[in-house]
Amino acid sequence: MTPADFIAAVGPAARASAARTRVPASFALAEAALESGWGASQLALQARNLFGVKADPSWRGDVLLMPTREFLKGQWQMQPARWRKYPDWQGCIDDHAAFLLANPRYKPAFSCRGGEAFARAVAAAGYATDPQYADKLIAVMRGRQLSIFDRPEAP
Repeated sequence: MTPADFIAAVGPAARASAARTRVPASFALAEAALESGWGASQLALQARNLFGVKADPSWRGDVLLMPTREFLKGQWQMQPARWRKYPDWQGCIDDHAAFLLANPRYKPAFSCRGGEAFARAVAAAGYATDPQYADKLIAVMRGRQLSIFDRPEAP
């Protein structure tokens, strides 16, 4: 899937979710692109899982069994893993937004205007261990002009 195809496929779900949750569509699209390799990851292809979310015991939906690489006892090992499987992009984007909404540490992000500020606030709250995570998301947002999805009149 090309980046343009990915944006066309996932963009409507990100916009619909943003209208309900206030998670900027540009942020959701950039993170989904970054985490899934523009929809090319096996999780995205087989489970519509754009964010690499594992299925913990609280998950009541479908599951995809697929190995993952984990650092255990001082070395990298392949381990079986249960991943959340979604029926469509909307289910995945909505679940991701619900995670952000349910975690108090991300509350400050919801007072931000726009995807770039939201990305910085989420990163500052400890969302990712990569110190460049917000910058990477913002580069995707700017490079693909994703802020258009944050406007009501967006395509």
